[in-house]
Parts: sequence; structure tokens; C-alpha cells
Amino acid sequence: MLALAGVAALAACGGGQMGSSLPNSAQSAQSFSNFRSVCTAPATGAMSCVALVRTDVGGIPGGYHGLYGSAASQADVAAKPDATATAPPGYGPSQLQTAYNLPSSSAGTGQTVALVESGDYPTAAADLTTYRAEYGLPACTVANGCFEKVGQTGSTTSLPAENAGWAEETALDQDMVSATCPNCHILIVEANSSSNANLAAAENEAVALGANEVSNSYGGSETGATNSAYSHAGVVILASAGDSGYAEGSQQPCSYATVVCTGGTSLRTATNSRGYTEVVWNDLSTGNGATGSGCSSDVAKPSWQNDKGCTKRSQSDVSFDADPEYGVAVYDSTPYQGYSGWLEFGGTSVASPALAGVFALAGNASSLGTSAAATFWNDKGTGLNSVTSGNNLTKRGKCGSAYAYICTAGTGTDGVYSGPAGWGTPNGLSDF
Repeated sequence: MLALAGVAALAACGGGQMGSSLPNSAQSAQSFSNFRSVCTAPATGAMSCVALVRTDVGGIPGGYHGLYGSAASQADVAAKPDATATAPPGYGPSQLQTAYNLPSSSAGTGQTVALVESGDYPTAAADLTTYRAEYGLPACTVANGCFEKVGQTGSTTSLPAENAGWAEETALDQDMVSATCPNCHILIVEANSSSNANLAAAENEAVALGANEVSNSYGGSETGATNSAYSHAGVVILASAGDSGYAEGSQQPCSYATVVCTGGTSLRTATNSRGYTEVVWNDLSTGNGATGSGCSSDVAKPSWQNDKGCTKRSQSDVSFDADPEYGVAVYDSTPYQGYSGWLEFGGTSVASPALAGVFALAGNASSLGTSAAATFWNDKGTGLNSVTSGNNLTKRGKCGSAYAYICTAGTGTDGVYSGPAGWGTPNGLSDF
């Protein structure tokens, strides 16, 4: 395991819904017992990506890693694709497609999923080829028209400077779209920096270039800024909920009413009929992160949100696996902090691109207006796997009694919705 400097405290949780504590994404680049964050804390007026990568497995260029070193995942290791040294660490496409009942091989054709990132990922196309070849997915290249990478102005040649940390985020994002929607086109739009202004420009460019779904695996403090860049009729916009657990306030762009806010679960194999079980992702007891949630301080309550505790926008709407301990396989040949090759990722950065791929499988973006999240609230999770166990609190954290559901699963009046997991995780496409 690498010994990395810069360990920082995660956000503390408070009891009121007003005010603004440390935003969910505002953690500096750090190492934990066996994870590290990919991005540093955002500067004022900027965003931070929210991916976490394992440091006790993977990281051998072109190679694999053998068995896990973490005792917490040993019980699951025999059923996962990394039980031997002959497969990459973490869940691959077939495991995710089975766990979420996705028709990935037969749907998604003609859909374009855009990934908004910061800085250039020089080996994106080659690394995507490696990932997809490993799992027998159809090729997705510039030559066959499936893959495109541009700068924030749409240029394929005028790209920003390389950012190796965000490159890991981009690798995760493109691999997760591939895992859930292998027939989708992938468009990467690279902002010049992680400033709000540059990311907004990249967001608008993604829509201008024809994206049906846009994934944003980043977030920052709610500042009351306009969300016009994240509101496009007929385009599904998604963003990650953050990795620091429950917080007073929420984070943008996840808190915008025009964005599908994606939370995280811990996906584990089981002997039930589904073959998997899920709880709210929470490793905060060991300082290793948890899915974000909260009540917005700035965004008005959307008409389609009917929970009674938060008087403004509630976070999150829907969720997906995000636990690095039971994470996903990713390939990135660009070295960063001593790691490259096959890696295992978690964080709600997994959820946003994976769920963008699920929306693409359904192909309903053009009919969802500017509030795609409303579909989950209108259907009340009837087409999703319910997540009714777990919370995203720190040891010191608490929610007000009026809205305990915003940090604890299974406590809402309907017993289904919760802030950490939203209405649940995909069970086919009926809610998308």
C-alpha cells in the first residue's frame, strides 16, 4: 500500500437543515486505510471529482493483483471476478448487468452519453479499448464513430493540459458507461479547469454536440449559482452526491432540480433470488467515506418532491454501487501517485456514469423534459431495488427527527425513500 500524505478530516454532520457545512466533495486528496481520493479539494468557485480508488489491490500496469488484502471483503471474494490473479479487481460489466437486471446487450444503440471532465486524459481511447476487450464488449473507437474526445469548445485538437488525477476519474466514467450501456456512443468533453465556469461551458458543449445523457462525477459547495448549464430539455443530466456522508446543505450540481442526483450503495453477493444485496454505503467509521445526502440550502423544493422533512430540494434521487470495498474494475494506463493499470474504484463517481448508461438503455431522454429525476418520485421506486438498511452518518452526526430519512434508510413514511439511496437502485428499466 502506498503511504500518501495529506490526510484530511471528512465533513462533520449536524442536526439542522439550514446553513452550510463542509460540502460533500470538499475533501483534500488523501489516503485512508486502503482507499485514496482521486481529486484535491476544490478552490472557491470550482468543483472536485469524487472518485475513490483502492490502494491494496491492482495498480500493476498491464497486470492483475491476486486476492484482496482487506479482511472486510474476504467473504465476498470467491464470488467476484478477482478471486484469482487472472482477472481485474472489482465488478466487471456482467456482474453489474446481472445485479441491476439490465438489457445491456440489446439496448442503447444510437444513444450518446457525454462525460464532463477537467483536464486531458491522453490515453483515454487506448485505455477504453483495453477495458472493453478484457470483457468482450464491442469496440468503441474514434474510427468506428463510437468514441469522441473534445475540449470545452468542441475541438478535437485543442485540448486542455493533462490532469492525471482527473484522468482516473475519466477512466472510471468511460468504463462505467461501457459496463451498463456497451452499445452507447461515448463523448468526453474536457474542461480547461475544474472551475464552475469552465465545467459549465463543457456541459453546454456536450449538449450542443448531441448528448442524450450527461454525467458529472463532481461537486462543490452550494453558493446559489445559476444552474442554467445543467438544465436542458430532453437531455438527462446526472451528478454525484459526494463521498463524505450526510451534511447540512447539499452540493451542486447534484442539488439542482434539473439534475438526477445519484447516491451510493454497497453491493454484495447474496444467496437470495437476485444474487445480490445492497445497503447504504458508509465506511465513515474507518474514515473511508460514505455516500452524500442532505437538504439543499439554496434550491427550492421541486413540485414533484413529496417528502415532508426537507423544505427545499432533497438529495438523492436514485443510487448505484459506490463502495470501494465492493467496487468496480477500471483500466487507466496514465500513472498517478504511483498507480496505473487495472484498479478498483468506488465513490458516487461510479453511480453517475453508470446510471447515465441505464437512462441511455431506456432511451427516454427526449420525453423527460428538464426534470428526469421526477420519474423516480412519481413512481415511488416501484421499478427499483429498495435499499432500506444503513445510514451515512459519522459517529458524531445526527439528523433532525423531522427528517431522519435524509440520512437513514428505512425511516421515511413510505419505508422506501431515503437521502443516501434515493428511491433505490435499477431493477431493469421501468423507472427510467
